[in-house]
Amino acid sequence: MSLKKVHDKQPDNFEFNKKNSEEIDIILKRYPKKNKKSAVMPLLYLAQKQNNNWIPLAAMKHIANLLSMPYISVYEIATFYSMYNLAPVGKHFIQVCTTTPCLLRGADKIVKLCKEKISPKENEISKKGDCSWVEVECLGACVSAPMIQINDDYYEDLDEKNTSEILESLINEKPLKPGSYRGRKNTSPEKKFFTNGEKHA
Repeated sequence: MSLKKVHDKQPDNFEFNKKNSEEIDIILKRYPKKNKKSAVMPLLYLAQKQNNNWIPLAAMKHIANLLSMPYISVYEIATFYSMYNLAPVGKHFIQVCTTTPCLLRGADKIVKLCKEKISPKENEISKKGDCSWVEVECLGACVSAPMIQINDDYYEDLDEKNTSEILESLINEKPLKPGSYRGRKNTSPEKKFFTNGEKHA
């Protein structure tokens, strides 16, 4: 998305809704009043959740006022961590792990499906405006590779067929459930392994 388009989507103001305001009161009680700026990261996360997966500049300014800290300090934190989105990503934000274990198990095919069904390029919102995708580094689910993260949820043990079904479910606003797509209940190795020379099932 171009800088101009990002600028056009910036709201003039931002306020936390009632539910998040109550959550902020709980969060702030965890910190001494003199150190309330330590709550900046959870507040940024709440702002992102409330604002359809991205944090506008107005939200950063609002958080800076709430925590009595310079706006530039909030901005520095928001731009440092990849977990924060500073431009619209759509209602369903798809992160495709393409680190070695996932790539060896077919992550390149998942990327191809994202290009076909969501948008031809990374960080480009779909025509309907509800989805976007991006390649990311390891998401820590190597045993159940290949996998993707959609918003906060992991979809694991994927192949072309079930990935296509998952993406279609997002497009049709009927998201399928997250989890393992081979019925895995834990993330133990798939085959028998050895420990201290002994064989284990």
